[in-house]
Amino acid sequence: MHLNLQKILLLLLTALTLLVIFSGCSNDISSDKNTDGDESKISIAVSILPEKEFAESVGGEKVNVNVLIPPGSSPHTYELTSGQLKSLAETDIYAVTGSGIEFELAWMDKIIDLNPDMVVVNLSDGISLLKNEGESAGTDPHIWLSPKNAKIMSENICNALIRMSPESEQYFRDNLHEYEKKLDSLDENIRVALSKREDEYVMVYHPAWSYFARDYSLNLISVEVDGKEPSPSELAELIDKAEINNIKVIFASPEYSTKSAEVIAKTVSGKIVLIDPLSGDYIENMESVARAFSSE
Repeated sequence: MHLNLQKILLLLLTALTLLVIFSGCSNDISSDKNTDGDESKISIAVSILPEKEFAESVGGEKVNVNVLIPPGSSPHTYELTSGQLKSLAETDIYAVTGSGIEFELAWMDKIIDLNPDMVVVNLSDGISLLKNEGESAGTDPHIWLSPKNAKIMSENICNALIRMSPESEQYFRDNLHEYEKKLDSLDENIRVALSKREDEYVMVYHPAWSYFARDYSLNLISVEVDGKEPSPSELAELIDKAEINNIKVIFASPEYSTKSAEVIAKTVSGKIVLIDPLSGDYIENMESVARAFSSE
């Protein structure tokens, strides 16, 4: 009896040991699968949040997208962290906006030196760039604020993904086609919303909306020019323009000061309305911007 009890206890101990061993093996296998799954995805870096939607819409489940400039930061002044530089050293594709954003001009050479094997795709390829307002040389970098441009940028991402993974070409092209249909619908919705405002004047604080204004026949008056607040005489001229054109709304961006815009709005008995050129939800944000412009 005593011997049988010892055998039973030994068997139970053996069973428990095997259970622990196999359970550990099972967890290890699951962990390996998850890691392999992540590593099998194409890693893409983009500069700004709107481009994240472009890349994810085309790449779908085959990509991981990393945004370099976080929400609330300015593409004109942002500096990469050491953690971001480490991540870029292992990135497959950098989808650079390519239209003259100061961040990219400052960091591009360092990023390429860090990861010379990384594929760099210029999202501005095929887009007709507008010149900056004011006396500063260069081009207006805000190309994404046009659904037509967004289609070209998405196609450039698609071509880079096909280059990286040619066996998935049809998958990427199908995704691109579906997203282009959404952008076409967005373009039409904005056109209808702004149809009654063609050739009218709109006042914005930061000159980010030139491509949008070009597409939908708006005339922009910018408060800030060449990255500078207006002088007292320039502020007076802006107030005169607002009064002459019956402007009662000054559109400002969340990441910039609104002091000068507030002076103008108060003088003309108007108001400030915030519109975000860097929102992550591109289509929804652009529809919101169109509603704001149409209801001035």
